[in-house]
Amino acid sequence: MRMSSHSDPPVPPTGRTGGGTGGSGVAQPRVPGLLRLAAAYAWRLIAVGVVVQAVFSVLGQFHRITVAVFLGLVVTAVLRPVADLLARLLPRPLAVAVALVAGTALVLGVLALVGETVAGQRAGLEEEFVSGIDRIEHRLERPPFRLAPGALDDVQSRLGKLLSSHRSTVISTALSGASRLLEVLTVLALAVFCAVFFTHSGDRQWRWFCAQLPSAGRERVSVAGGAAWRTFTGYTHGILLVAATNAVLVGIALAALRVPLAVPLALLEFFAAFIPLIGSPIALAVAAVVALASKGVLTAVLVVVLIVVIGQIEGHVLHPVVMSWAVRLHPVVVALSVVGGAVAAGVVGAVVAVPLVAVAWSVLQALRELRADP
Repeated sequence: MRMSSHSDPPVPPTGRTGGGTGGSGVAQPRVPGLLRLAAAYAWRLIAVGVVVQAVFSVLGQFHRITVAVFLGLVVTAVLRPVADLLARLLPRPLAVAVALVAGTALVLGVLALVGETVAGQRAGLEEEFVSGIDRIEHRLERPPFRLAPGALDDVQSRLGKLLSSHRSTVISTALSGASRLLEVLTVLALAVFCAVFFTHSGDRQWRWFCAQLPSAGRERVSVAGGAAWRTFTGYTHGILLVAATNAVLVGIALAALRVPLAVPLALLEFFAAFIPLIGSPIALAVAAVVALASKGVLTAVLVVVLIVVIGQIEGHVLHPVVMSWAVRLHPVVVALSVVGGAVAAGVVGAVVAVPLVAVAWSVLQALRELRADP
């Protein structure tokens, strides 16, 4: 047998080699494991972002209905324990009616008290504010501001000229405000309507809804719904207690400092507390301006000190203790949620963002525990 004088070149194996070669024989670079993992999560995050954007776009088209249902759930979270307690002595429909009438009477009574307070202090407030504005103007004329004397004398006349020159805009704005008021009343009526049925038979409605789902996902939806409702009710009860505590502290402090409109400012603090982190400082800043115009710099400084003290009590005592039955979120998550909600939907978004994030996190935790169970 004849053999060649030259050895044949080695034939590369057909399988994968350690270096990784393509069909052209050129070595293919390996993708690092961390980069591959980041890419896998990146497209998933993009998909989730698209879905969230689509959901918010749809909800934005029906934002009034969405707000009404949310308010109905809030009212249900507040009234349902009362209705359950009354249902031990009364028929369920009557217990729901009594709880709703009592809650409405309480809200209207607080609003009437605020209106009576403002009406009773009107005459004295006008004099105090006029003298307070004069004091502020005199202080602005001294160093370091050095405002020219009489620079604010013609502000009222300029304001009158501005209003007269833009009379049509003012009228259209007033009419728009009237239509907005009608929308608000409609949303409130729909919220009360939903709350009545949620309070009366919300559990039966939820069981009926779960029964209509395919059997494969029925348990997951039921568990997720239960976790969401427990977190939502816990958050609602907690934020109500925090807001009421803040309002009482502010009302007592402002009354002790003899700041006018102490009751309305306390009510403003109550509603502002529903926006975590930023609501209370804004409401107390308004109280500081009122104190500066009516009582002078020293009282305003004391109100600013009050802002710091109540902020520390709320952040380090009330929220950690009172909100312990709800999902506790990191302050950074709360801040990002509030800002993101405000950017997406204004004041309503800022109020709704934190409970929604808390509910979403609790649902995720509940589904993880369900999947981990054998």
